[in-house]
Amino acid sequence: MSELDSYQRKRNFERTPEPAGKNRHQLGAGRRYVMHKHAASHEHFDLRLERDGVLMSWALPKGPSLVSGERRLAVQVEDHPLEYGDFEGVIPQEAYGGGTVMLWDRGEWKPAGKEKRDRIDLVLEGEKLKGAWTLEPCRDSRRLQTLRGWSHEHFQAICT
Repeated sequence: MSELDSYQRKRNFERTPEPAGKNRHQLGAGRRYVMHKHAASHEHFDLRLERDGVLMSWALPKGPSLVSGERRLAVQVEDHPLEYGDFEGVIPQEAYGGGTVMLWDRGEWKPAGKEKRDRIDLVLEGEKLKGAWTLEPCRDSRRLQTLRGWSHEHFQAICT
């Protein structure tokens, strides 16, 4: 099973301009960072970090915080293909994620400190965002999943 199976199952590539992610990429130490502004049913931001040949992705309903210590919800969503890092366009309203996707920021990211299984400490070196953030599981993640019916992991994006 491919890391992109979930991404590809949710989309009809005959109807959406999004990249299908069919190209194979070498696994390496790529550290690309992208932040999309996504005007879908609810406007939000999508944080994408390159890792192991895909863009790991989180939806940030309130966008990134610039205030040290402030916690923002980050919902992990399906991995996206590396080609999505260059994507801007309009996804048809009737399609999954329908709405305008704008490339809001891009750059590189690097780990800050020792890698942990359930937490990502990172430094963003983007055109707009520069500094340290942490992605860590929400304390009440299971409760959020039950209340909202979400099946994805819930993280807190914390500006450090």
